[in-house]
Amino acid sequence: MASPRRVLAWALWDCGSTGLNAIVVTFVFSVYLTKTVGAGLPGATTPASWLGRALTVAGVTVALFAPVTGVWVDVPRRRRRTLGALTATLVLLTSGMSLIRADPSYLLAGLALLAFTAACSDLASVPYNAMLRQLATPETSGRVSGFGWAAGYVGSVVLLLVVYAGFISGNGPTRGLLHIPAAEGQNVRAAMLMTAAWMAVFALPVLIAPPPPADIVPETTAESDVAARAAEVTGVLGAYRKLWSDVVAEWRRDRNVVYYLAASAVFRDGLSGVFTFGAILGVTVYGISQATVLLFGVTACAVAAVGAVIGGLLDDRVGSKTVILFSLASMIALGLALLVLSGSTAFWVCGLLLCMFIGPTQSSARTLLLRMTAHGKEGVAFGLYTTTGRAVAFLAPWMFFTFVDAFHTDRAGMGGLLVVLAAGFVAMLLVRAPAAARRP
Repeated sequence: MASPRRVLAWALWDCGSTGLNAIVVTFVFSVYLTKTVGAGLPGATTPASWLGRALTVAGVTVALFAPVTGVWVDVPRRRRRTLGALTATLVLLTSGMSLIRADPSYLLAGLALLAFTAACSDLASVPYNAMLRQLATPETSGRVSGFGWAAGYVGSVVLLLVVYAGFISGNGPTRGLLHIPAAEGQNVRAAMLMTAAWMAVFALPVLIAPPPPADIVPETTAESDVAARAAEVTGVLGAYRKLWSDVVAEWRRDRNVVYYLAASAVFRDGLSGVFTFGAILGVTVYGISQATVLLFGVTACAVAAVGAVIGGLLDDRVGSKTVILFSLASMIALGLALLVLSGSTAFWVCGLLLCMFIGPTQSSARTLLLRMTAHGKEGVAFGLYTTTGRAVAFLAPWMFFTFVDAFHTDRAGMGGLLVVLAAGFVAMLLVRAPAAARRP
């Protein structure tokens, strides 16, 4: 296993990027675009609809370029450069959001910045995840992965609290402890500069001191040269030719990996659906105010971080598949309880317990793919991991609204999310996972 300092440097990037996503995509900038910038937008299409279209473009972009990115970062020395370029792009795009005024004429520019930021964040996860092989042995990869997820959740909690307290809270002409004027969205725009700085600071450690391949898997110069030549591509078409040959080779070597990519895509979309629609259900079904939902989100991130750490420790002892199946089964049981319970107390208790199991599932999903992937193919594997996740990103929203329309109640939407989680659970039963790697 790599030194604790290198593991910490790697995890801090997750701390920065997850916090950025929470502010930009989920809680602050997206809300600012739909509620303030787009207010009074002419035409039949609402700002929320435009936001959905923008994020669809982001998803298609990731689906197209994640495999290419994965092929490119098969060579470990390219991972830092690729991660650095995408991180710098994230910082610049987020900084550009500070120029978006509270005026409908700025909506298109704001949506473009949001979409490209979301896409760059997902693409950056490919080289970042591939670095896990350079940091951990099979016996410790679960613990390291769990630590990374936990760092991401902690980053979300801290940045949400800082932005809320410093820039968003309160009423009147100025907002937050910094008393920034709310006119023309100045407080939100200032928060975007803060978020960009947050990302830059937390990304620096892993870019300055990346994990060396020699820490885990010694590689001779000759082997490195062969790997570099094998990964050379010419343009996008060349990258996809290389990708196709790798997929065919992986299918012939172990079709189980391909099965796992499909199964994980389904249950990961279910997890995303729980986070995405949880706030909606809290407000419309369980009587939680919009302000309280924000506090719930902060608490949920903290609980998920604890769950990721505990799940990572269990992962190294009982195996990734066991952690995933147990967590999914627990989430399904809690979701069924929410279908029949009412009131804010039920939402807080069952909702936080749901989040407790989201962290271990996400962490172990990444670890299991690493353990199933052949050495030198981490980049391709995690590129496909991101692509398959995006390819089925319609499942949870589709099932949610289908159930709501069929039963004429928002509460039924939870049933749609449970169908997606159950499908992922059944698919995971068919995946053959490596035995848990026990430490001596």
